[in-house]
Amino acid sequence: MRAVAVNAFRTEPCLVEVPKPGPEAGEVRVKVEYAALNPLDWQTADGDSEADVPAVFPFVLGTDFAGRVDMIGSGDNAFRVGDPVFGRVAARPPGRCGAYSEYLCVPQDSPIALVPRDVPLRLAAALPSAGTTATQILSSTAVRSGLSLLVIGATGGVGSFLTQLAAARGTRVVAGVRGDEGRRMRALGASLTVDTTTRSGALEAEVREFHPDGVDALVDLVSTDAASFAAYAALVRDGGIVVTTRGVAAPPGVAWADFRLAPAAAPLEELASAVARGELAVPLDMELPLEKAPQALLQNRAGGARGKTVFAI
Repeated sequence: MRAVAVNAFRTEPCLVEVPKPGPEAGEVRVKVEYAALNPLDWQTADGDSEADVPAVFPFVLGTDFAGRVDMIGSGDNAFRVGDPVFGRVAARPPGRCGAYSEYLCVPQDSPIALVPRDVPLRLAAALPSAGTTATQILSSTAVRSGLSLLVIGATGGVGSFLTQLAAARGTRVVAGVRGDEGRRMRALGASLTVDTTTRSGALEAEVREFHPDGVDALVDLVSTDAASFAAYAALVRDGGIVVTTRGVAAPPGVAWADFRLAPAAAPLEELASAVARGELAVPLDMELPLEKAPQALLQNRAGGARGKTVFAI
């Protein structure tokens, strides 16, 4: 079967042929129709994944998928052949495939859920990592109606979901954007958008104008250096909270959370139901064939994502 893999860490991903996997006891095999791109995918290709799992090369990349159950392993099962499903490839045994492949096998008790009838598979594929991250970040910040949230890197997948989910609970979202994404983010519920590329200090000035005492919470999805993170953290009021997804230490005196995703099936069901009800829009940016995955990973590594990219398998 076709797949996109690396033959060693820190080498370029490429399209390869690998054997079709068979489901073990307690697993289902999924015929993948769509896989979504996440920064974790190229980080894994670099050998930077936190998962302590020995790699077997070629190492098939990919985390998020949607498709149909093709085969069921022995033992009790919660799914039937033909079920439309989507999910996230969690820690996997050596030799098991990632989402950038025509077939994959996952445990039935892993982060996998049924796709509602009214949700296209290509949209479902974009939900697991970014949607679950946004949901769990929102819980960790405890922002609610009447409070304010500054999101740095708001235009990517996580930021787009986070903006919608926060706005839906009455939170005033300040979205840091690049270029012409302000209109789209306001449509997703942002109360204020600031183009951080226009001039130095634009974000600080706008935040101080509308929130003189500082925002209640910060979620920084992009900063990889302490200086940038500290500058954004300075815009948070005393007693507020700052969250990073990049493992950057916060300056002294700030309530800080270094976010780590806890994959589970329950958030997937909630997210898909919200999409089916029309309450959550999936920020799909591009749909590409699988063979374009190596180039798309390179582009994503450079930053500036605008929504989600999915690969048609």
